[in-house]
Order: sequence, then structure tokens, then C-alpha cells
Amino acid sequence: MAQQVTVFFYGLFMDPEALKAKGLRPYRARQAYVECFELRLGARATLVASAEGRVYGTIMALTHAEVDRLYSEPTVAAYRPEPVLAQLTDGTAELALCFNLPAASPEGTDRNPAYVAALQAVGRKMGLPESYVVSIGAA
Repeated sequence: MAQQVTVFFYGLFMDPEALKAKGLRPYRARQAYVECFELRLGARATLVASAEGRVYGTIMALTHAEVDRLYSEPTVAAYRPEPVLAQLTDGTAELALCFNLPAASPEGTDRNPAYVAALQAVGRKMGLPESYVVSIGAA
């Protein structure tokens, strides 16, 4: 079996069914959050540093080849990996990769109401805290 890497997903990819629909085999999907970041929405989602922030999502294991294939898609090719410490609901934490847009990326400026609605729906499906889900796109 190929080596796997843990990835923290906070956008539409946090749904393992969405990854399976792309032909990937996500393993061990679990709810998680990362501290000191906030969700920034434009045409797509990204995380930005924020001392008081917390972003919810899921962590899953994928092979390196699957991660490369996922982030080679044109709509997400600008995203770059960064290490994060994902806090799990059982009180443990795991190191994970988190893909974010570079700070100067122009993709983060235009609002996309359809994306906000889809992200809220996925957040509810994944059981994220309702207070967090309703805050998505509020700022």
C-alpha cells in the first residue's frame, strides 16, 4: 500500500464522498479544527492567520499521488500545502497538511454566494458545529 498523508480539509473537499466521486480513496475521515486561522471566502475558500480564529473541517488520509492529483485540478492548482495541528473531537491532535491560497492570490476577492451555500450544506452534512456553519460567509 502506498504511503498516506493526513490532510485537513475545510472547504468542499471535507466531504469524503466528494473525494470518492473524484476517484480517490480517503481513509479515516474525522471531524477536526485548527486554531489561529480564520476562513476567508471569495471565489473559493482559504485560511488566513488569525490569533483568535478557529476553523472546522475534517482530516483524512490520502496517498501522495492522490493529493497531487486532487490539487492539480485547475480550480485548486494555486493552493499550496502548509503544516497544521488538527485538533480532534476526542481531545487528541494530529499533524496534517492544509492547502491554502498564497496571500497575494487574486482568487480570494470575489464573493461566490453559491459556494457559501454549498459549503454550509457540506458543513452540516459533516456535523460541524451549527454556530460555525451559520458563520460561514457572514463576514
